[in-house]
Amino acid sequence: MGPWSPRPDMALFQSRKTRTSRAAEIKPTTSLVRRSVSSLHNRAIAARIALCFAAIVATVVVVQGWKVPFPYRLGDRSENGVIAKIEFERPNPAATELARLEAENNVPAFFIKENDTFDSLIARFRIGLSNIAAASTLADLPTQSRIAFGLVTPESNPRTPGSASSPPTEMSKEFQDLREAVVGPMGMAGNRIDDLVSDFERFISPLRKTGLADPAEMERLKIPREQRVNILIAGSDKVSLLAVPDEIQLPALLSETGLLGKAWREYPRLDPIRTQLERWLMSQATVSLRYDSTATQNARLEAREKTQPVTIRYNAGNVLQPAGKPIDEESLAVLAAEYEAVERTVTTDQRAARLLTVFVMLCVLAAVNGYYVVHNEPRLVRSAGRLSIYLACLVGTIALGRFLSYDPWRAEVIPLVATAMVFAVAYNQVLATLMGFTLALIVTISTGDDLAQFIVLMSAVATAVISLSSVASRSTIIKVGFGTGIAYFLVACGLGIVQSQSTYEVWKDSTLIVSALRGGGWCLVAGYLIAGSLPFIEKTFGVVTDISLLEMSDISHPLLQELVRRAPGTYNHSIAVATIGETAADRIGANGLLVRVGAYYHDIGKMLKPQYFIENMTEGMTSRHESLAPAMSTLIIIGHVKDGVDLARRHNLPQPLVDFIEQHHGTTLVEYFFREAKNLADQTPDHKRDVEESAFRYPGPKPQTRELGVMMIADAVESASRTLAEPTPKRIEGLVHAIIMKRLLDGQFDECNLTLNELRIIEESLTKSLIGIYHGRIKYPEQQRSA
Repeated sequence: MGPWSPRPDMALFQSRKTRTSRAAEIKPTTSLVRRSVSSLHNRAIAARIALCFAAIVATVVVVQGWKVPFPYRLGDRSENGVIAKIEFERPNPAATELARLEAENNVPAFFIKENDTFDSLIARFRIGLSNIAAASTLADLPTQSRIAFGLVTPESNPRTPGSASSPPTEMSKEFQDLREAVVGPMGMAGNRIDDLVSDFERFISPLRKTGLADPAEMERLKIPREQRVNILIAGSDKVSLLAVPDEIQLPALLSETGLLGKAWREYPRLDPIRTQLERWLMSQATVSLRYDSTATQNARLEAREKTQPVTIRYNAGNVLQPAGKPIDEESLAVLAAEYEAVERTVTTDQRAARLLTVFVMLCVLAAVNGYYVVHNEPRLVRSAGRLSIYLACLVGTIALGRFLSYDPWRAEVIPLVATAMVFAVAYNQVLATLMGFTLALIVTISTGDDLAQFIVLMSAVATAVISLSSVASRSTIIKVGFGTGIAYFLVACGLGIVQSQSTYEVWKDSTLIVSALRGGGWCLVAGYLIAGSLPFIEKTFGVVTDISLLEMSDISHPLLQELVRRAPGTYNHSIAVATIGETAADRIGANGLLVRVGAYYHDIGKMLKPQYFIENMTEGMTSRHESLAPAMSTLIIIGHVKDGVDLARRHNLPQPLVDFIEQHHGTTLVEYFFREAKNLADQTPDHKRDVEESAFRYPGPKPQTRELGVMMIADAVESASRTLAEPTPKRIEGLVHAIIMKRLLDGQFDECNLTLNELRIIEESLTKSLIGIYHGRIKYPEQQRSA
């Protein structure tokens, strides 16, 4: 009969139950609905259900559950093509832009007419004629007048040194003709000048109305000759008149076909000196029209905005996307227009029905996942903070996955793989796989993807989770990302080949290869992101990876250095517990490294009062507890847990290591001082009621994980084994079994999910380790003689 078999004599110590008492123990079972309703009266449970409900509502909003997702992406192929469901119109961007540009170009430019300068022009003309009448020869004519009437050549320009003498004969003849027209045959210059000025004033009267523009500026603006321009009076925003460019440029006006060029014949006194007068006008007439860029741009912008978009009409049944052809940008725009048109026809009742359906489906998924979490990850449900972070991760992953699924990213695999890696690191691979399946399903449905894409995403998630059994280094995560990328590429290409009738066509078309390579690259990106953010993940989820544990196991850590200096006996005890505990944890599939590092720090609270703990006492020392009451000694012994937690938090140890300090004694009884207190109480019967067992128990909590359960047992058996005078294998085996049975019957393993089979394996491992530590040695002859 093994140590874990029921003892047949145990029935002798059980009281015999009557038939009535046995029947009373069988209580009627309650229905699931009644149990659910009764659980709602528990505020903690109601709060967690409210959190889950809020997460479901947020997910409905994120996936836009009231509308059908747009399923098309650039480069995708439709096996059967896409046919228009309804008649719709789509804006034609190219044609619309052309129409807007045409509307802009048709807007006349705006010019502002400055104050009238033609009165001064007439006055200067009179002065010029008077100078000609007063001069007998060209040499007598003032230089300014000669230049104004064009009676100089470049060689004789007075501005050039040495050119004032000997004007050419042609210029002299022109001067005589001009003077004869001014003074007349009778030499009556005064009346002739008045007549010429009067004719000239009437001749240039059209310029007074329209004004003159700078030909160079008109050339720069590239205003077409046939397009009119708006002329505004300075200080007014109203258009005074419209004119074509030839009507406001002096060279065009003076040409043979111009308005002034045609008018020479109407003025017989001016026509003989036409050439000289044209020169004078070209040199003396000033620009009176200024281009108003602000008014022009505003008018053109207004015309652009008023231009109605040019649309293309599609009828129901029109082929929008041919079968087997990749979707390009133009086709994608057409499909998006048809999608929006169909969405506008959906009624409120239809949207409400779809919204309710999506909500119910999400509730079903939440129930399935919640059932697993409640029964297999109770620590996640117990903490409202952890549950909130967990739910926020799910909703955030779905939101980010939907956002990244659109062009040009097509990177929905990044948040899925990253979240799966985080859950594998923070919780376990089973939960990570379940969550990965749920997230991949929701993202696939909410983005309109097909079953093939779900298979690809789920393959990537599964590869990432399976490969993350432990995180020994950051390069491990990067390698997992690389392997996940390879899996994504192979599965995507494989599905493309399976779904195609011709393998040659698949490899000939680079779209599939490029898409698969891009998805594989995104998986590698996810690996780098998780590797870089690992410290933040550990702090957020309250977990430690093997990387952090290896860093924490360094003996140079300040806490361990202080433990060695202040309490060397406790340090040696911790090292021994770490050695035997790691082996036992590995035997049952728990995290042995976590147990080892947790054991290093589990008794750091003893360094504050090391002399009160027996492992730090040397031979000849008197125990300080001899002068203390049992209750006070118990407070000191129990206090090392609280002191250790305070030290751990002060040195920013991760929460899992704090749990080892806080839970390695659970709620066990400090038996030695409890018995001492009872003995004292027995000697003084009046105070017997003062000894309460609860006052001699550790505050707990009980171990919450398998690793903490292993730690409790290893700590107890290592300490007790030191009390054996002769640690023979049989005695060690009996000691380990007795301690485990005592903890089991005391209910210390009720919350850590350790099974009886695992306890048996732990007992075997610890027994074997302790026997190895206390094994006997052969005495050498010198030792025998000295003995």
